[in-house]
Amino acid sequence: MSHPAGSPTAGRHQDIGRLLLRCPDRSGIVAAVSTFLTAAGANIISLDQHSTQPEGGVFLQRTVFHLPGLAAASTELEREFAARVAPEFEIDYRFTDAAKPKRVAILASRADHCLLDLLWRNRRGELDMSVVMVIANHPDLADQVRPFGVPFVHIPATRETRAEAEARQLELLRGNVDLVVLARYMQIVTPDFLAAVGAPLINIHHSFLPAFIGANTYRRARERGVKLVGATAHYVTENLDEGPIIEQDVVRIDHTHTVEDLVRLGADVERAVLSRAVLWHCQDRVVQHDNEAVVF
Repeated sequence: MSHPAGSPTAGRHQDIGRLLLRCPDRSGIVAAVSTFLTAAGANIISLDQHSTQPEGGVFLQRTVFHLPGLAAASTELEREFAARVAPEFEIDYRFTDAAKPKRVAILASRADHCLLDLLWRNRRGELDMSVVMVIANHPDLADQVRPFGVPFVHIPATRETRAEAEARQLELLRGNVDLVVLARYMQIVTPDFLAAVGAPLINIHHSFLPAFIGANTYRRARERGVKLVGATAHYVTENLDEGPIIEQDVVRIDHTHTVEDLVRLGADVERAVLSRAVLWHCQDRVVQHDNEAVVF
């Protein structure tokens, strides 16, 4: 799927580059990076930075710059940066072209709220991404996805067939996507899949973990009189729901809310949190450090 028709994203981002970097903190990093970009003919539009400690920490930076003819110059720009700047400061870095939307695959099951929200926002041009496919382990959502013009692939997956299902998913995903979004995909993702897929994964789950695990989560939460319903979007790691957190939010509830109210409010906050996390990732606003996601 191409970028949404009528979206101003591609034109707005013409010749706009982004540089994300992480390295041991020391003096002179900002000056060196700025001098390099200026010498290359770039104009720095914004620069955000963070150091984990006043001394001896890790330095993180996101720089957005305008460089005429970026698409043609990007290879040489990266080569020069790798030769002249990165070695001195031990920089782990990534250049991106803002005009190229991320290729995104969405994995889903039966719940539709997160999936349809992402497709709707993408169609409106609110997300810097191109949804290349939806993969679901149930066929229920095929008719709802079809109007968005996105390929829908049904790959049955259960605990017993997980290895076979992941092998089929990898045939479609590997080398073809920049991001995989788990939009209430109700299957465990194995370490082997994470190692082979070649792209980061973002997951969304409700805020009741780990207090209310398993079935009937909202009913048990209501019976305990919880006062907040929320959601967490995070990168997926081998430790299930313990990956770096990108975004969280909550809504307040009280004794007048029914279980159905909690489910509805939970779906609302899940949609909002996941869409923000996906947007920020696609805008290259997230730099990971250990198990923390720093969002600029």
